[in-house]
Amino acid sequence: MTEASLTAFRCGSTTHRLGALFRTAARGARTFPSWAFLYDDGEGRRVLFDAGYRAGAWGTGAAGLAYRALVPPRMRPEWGLATQLRAARIDPASVTDAVISHLHPDHIGGLVDFQHARWIMSRGTADLASHHRLLDGVLAGLLPGTFPPADALVVEPDEFRPARLGVDGPSLRVADPLGDERFVLVDLPGHSSGHTGALVGGALLLAGDAAWGGDLLAHCDDLRPLPRRIMHDASTYVETSRTLVAAREAGIRVVFSHDADVPARVSL
Repeated sequence: MTEASLTAFRCGSTTHRLGALFRTAARGARTFPSWAFLYDDGEGRRVLFDAGYRAGAWGTGAAGLAYRALVPPRMRPEWGLATQLRAARIDPASVTDAVISHLHPDHIGGLVDFQHARWIMSRGTADLASHHRLLDGVLAGLLPGTFPPADALVVEPDEFRPARLGVDGPSLRVADPLGDERFVLVDLPGHSSGHTGALVGGALLLAGDAAWGGDLLAHCDDLRPLPRRIMHDASTYVETSRTLVAAREAGIRVVFSHDADVPARVSL
């Protein structure tokens, strides 16, 4: 049997001033990569966790222009997730499932190339597509077709159950839509409605945008007014960041979607 693995793909980036996000962060601009991840269970199941930016014109009107002015994306066609998979000799059609952590453009842009896969998301994420405000950062024009699609797997709130991470780690709410206990969804609220991560192999937590980087966890309780306002729930965001600090201290490897660098491939 082939061992399970997790592979990271850098699908574009944006640049923002840290001082505009946090009062206590160092000044100066920082590049935030947009990572997408492919989980291969070694037995024929391939699961994406997010899909990065989309290259080219977005066609999302004034909201899209405002978003691109605030956090300008840097993206080229060759950085698209499907293109990178082909370069790695992985057929995009072999992807069986695509987990959507939340609906921001730097996480769902590449989904257009994976409409054959079963999309998995929380109820909060599914509902946000049709009930959102400008500050939610949802650009519906980037979502192909009807969203969520009829064959999507939408995880309801009562499907999440408490589970302890590691031996002495914190308790988080998890759901197992794949039914294998090796790739489970984790409720990481605060950043966006229904925001979820994924615990892979019981020891590596894909934490999405629960923080904008592992080194920035310590600053999450010192958001400036604008980033605090665009959070779905700033207080819960802070609570989630503290839980993730405890998870790291318990030996869980926590990887964020905008970490400066992540391992290209991890065997599980």
